Amino acid sequence: MQIFEASKLVTVAEMQQIERRAATAGHSYASMMEMAGRAVAQRILAARSAMAKHGPVLVLVGPGNNGGDGLVCARHLHENGVQTRVYLWRRATDPEHDDENHFARLVDLGIPTAHTDDDPAFAQLQSWLREASMVVDALLGTGANRPIAEQLAELLHHVRTAQTEYELPCVAVDCPSGLNCDTGALDPHALFAEQTVTFAYGKWGHYQFPGAEACGQITVADIGIPTSVTTASQTFVLNEQWLTPQLPQRSNNSHKGSFGKVMAVVGCMNYAGAAYLSCAAAGRVGAGLVTGAIPQPVWAPTASKLTEATWLPLPATDTGHFDATAAYPVGEALAGYKALLVGCGLGQTDSTGQFLHQLLGHLGLPPTVIDADGLNCLAQIAQWPTRLPEFTVLTPHMAEMSRLSRLPIADVTAQRWTLAQQKAAEWNVVLLIKGPYTVIAAPSGELAILPVATSALATAGTGDVLAGSIAGLLAQELAPFAAACLGSWIHGMAGLLCAQEIGAIGVVASDLLPRLPLVLRKMYAR
Repeated sequence: MQIFEASKLVTVAEMQQIERRAATAGHSYASMMEMAGRAVAQRILAARSAMAKHGPVLVLVGPGNNGGDGLVCARHLHENGVQTRVYLWRRATDPEHDDENHFARLVDLGIPTAHTDDDPAFAQLQSWLREASMVVDALLGTGANRPIAEQLAELLHHVRTAQTEYELPCVAVDCPSGLNCDTGALDPHALFAEQTVTFAYGKWGHYQFPGAEACGQITVADIGIPTSVTTASQTFVLNEQWLTPQLPQRSNNSHKGSFGKVMAVVGCMNYAGAAYLSCAAAGRVGAGLVTGAIPQPVWAPTASKLTEATWLPLPATDTGHFDATAAYPVGEALAGYKALLVGCGLGQTDSTGQFLHQLLGHLGLPPTVIDADGLNCLAQIAQWPTRLPEFTVLTPHMAEMSRLSRLPIADVTAQRWTLAQQKAAEWNVVLLIKGPYTVIAAPSGELAILPVATSALATAGTGDVLAGSIAGLLAQELAPFAAACLGSWIHGMAGLLCAQEIGAIGVVASDLLPRLPLVLRKMYAR
C-alpha cells in the first residue's frame, strides 16, 4: 500500500529527526529555512490576490527556527512588492546571534522592525496591528509546549483583540502559537489562523481537536527534504491521490451482479429511518443490489420509501425489534452476498442482543460492517472480538468506543489516535472512530485521518449513511481498510457539499444521499 510522502503525518520528535538526517545528508538547515520562508510568502501572495484590503503585512517573529522562517518570509514579501513590518519577541538581533544574517538583510532592505524590549507597553505593536491587512505568526514553533505566560501572553492578547476588532486574518508558520503539535492541546492564549503552512509533513496536532480548529486551511510545503531520510510513518491524511486508485472498476459490460450484493440487518419500530438511510447509501455508492433484512413491522413504511431495494421481513417482538429467532433466516439468505451490514437502528433490547449473538455464530459471514446499536449489543457479548468475521469494520462514535473498550469517554477522546491503532490490532478489525477528523485504523498499523470537520454532519442519521456507504463499497470487493477510508471520504465530501449548497444549519441525513454519487463522479473523472 503506497502512502504518498506529502500526506504522511509525523510527531514533533520524528520531524526533528528527519531534519537532522537531512542536514547530515547535505541539505542544510539554512536551505530548509530559506525554502520554508519562501513557501509561506508564496502562500500569502496567493491569498492577498483575493483580499479587498492590501495594507502592510505584519510578521511576528519569535526565537528559534520558526522565527527564522518568519524573517525569510518577510524578506520575500518585501521583494515581491508587499509592504512588510516585523515585530520581534525574544529574538536576538546582534551579529553574533543573527544566523545567516536574516535580520541584518531586513534592515539593509529598509523593512521596519520593532522589538518587545523597546516596546514595553506594546504601543508600536497595537499601532501596526491597526494598519495591518494580515498578520503572520512565526512566534512559537512545533517544539513549543510550555504554558504561555507573562510578556508573550500579553502580546498574543493584543493580536487576538486585533483579529476580532479589525477582522485581521492570520497565517501561521508551521503551527499557530499555543498549539501542541503532538496532542492538539491548545493554550488559552493561542492564536487562531485562517491558514497554516507547515513543512514537509503535517504534524499530529494539526488534525486533533481542539487545536485543529486553530489551524484553518493546512498547506504542506516542500522544503527539499529527500525521501531517503524520512521515517516509515503509517499515519497519514486521506486525499484523492491515495483514494482514487482504490475506486472500484466499473465496466460497461456489466449487470447488477457485477457490483455485489449487500445484506443490511437494520431498523426497528423506533428507528425505521436508519434502515432507509443505510440501505439507500449502499446503493448510492454503487452496490448492485441491496437487501434490507428488517423486522416485519418496519417493512411496509421502509419499503414504500425505498423502492429500489429488495426485502427480507423477519420475525419481530411485540415492540417491533428483532426476535432472536430471526438470526437463522438471515444466515440462510446470505449465500451470494458480498457484504453484511449490522446495527443501524437495531435497538438494544434483550432479544436484539440474543439475535446478534446467534447471527455472529453463523459460519461463512461475508465482510461485515457493525455500527450503532450493533456495537452496543456487541459490547455486552463475552469475548466478542473472538466472534467477529474475518473481515470486519467497526464504526463507533466516542460513546460506543467507550463501551467497546471499557474506557471512560474522556480517555477515548484524549487517546483517539493511539487507541484506534491499539484496538484495531488487538481486535483484528478495521476500526473507524467517528467524529470531526474521523480516524480509520487497520490491524496492520496504518492510521488514516479524514480531513473533514463540519457541523453539517452533526445530525441524526449521518452515521447510518456512512455505514451503508462502507458496506456498499465492501460489496464491490474493496478491502476493508480501503472501503472504510473511501466511504468516509465520500461521506465527508458529501457533507461539505451540503454545507456549501444548503448551509450547515438544517442539513438532514437524507440530503447526503443524492450527493454521494456526485462526489464519486468527480473522483472517477480525475
